[in-house]
Amino acid sequence: MNTNLLNFNQIFRLFFLFGVITSLFPAPVYSKEKAVVLAFGDSLTAGFGVKKEESYPFRLQVKITAAGFPHKVVNAGVSGDTTAGGVRRIRWLMKHEPEIVILALGANDGLRGLSVDEMRKNLETIIATCREHNASILLTGMKALPNYGEDYMRDFETVFPELAKKHDLIFLPFLLEGVAGEPEHTQSDGLHPLGSGYSIVTDLIWQRLEPMLKK
Repeated sequence: MNTNLLNFNQIFRLFFLFGVITSLFPAPVYSKEKAVVLAFGDSLTAGFGVKKEESYPFRLQVKITAAGFPHKVVNAGVSGDTTAGGVRRIRWLMKHEPEIVILALGANDGLRGLSVDEMRKNLETIIATCREHNASILLTGMKALPNYGEDYMRDFETVFPELAKKHDLIFLPFLLEGVAGEPEHTQSDGLHPLGSGYSIVTDLIWQRLEPMLKK
């Protein structure tokens, strides 16, 4: 008997059986780590003055999960942060490899009467950094208090829609629409939302965010 032929037949049978087994029991497919939605902002994002569960990033996570999306929300809000502070933080935060960045900075620039031109420049730097890392951006607008005059208010508030148009961004015109100036939704400082206010903010953001998650 030809032993070489026998060995070949045995090897062929083994490979055939292996193919049948692997087709019946395929190797498990491991999904990659959850896509990240980076909530990038100041105290309005951090949830100053309310429980963690009442902040808008936490509430967004609940909505995202309930809607069946696999995304994870990372709360990158820092109380008191300005757009300049955002520039210093954004590259480090790109370690999360966010799919979407909710850019909600500028409120503290307005409260302090900081340069509108510098704010614009800072926001554009943040936008460029996000784009470099292939992140989509949801830009939220903010309004200024009348402390620094009508010209400052006008110049400040026009920055956000202009940047949204220039860079083709998903845009929420005013983060605190329906909350600002409403005592039943605002903390005693007159600036930060209560839990009910953050519920409204969450709904406003969700209207823009949900279509982005579906893409």
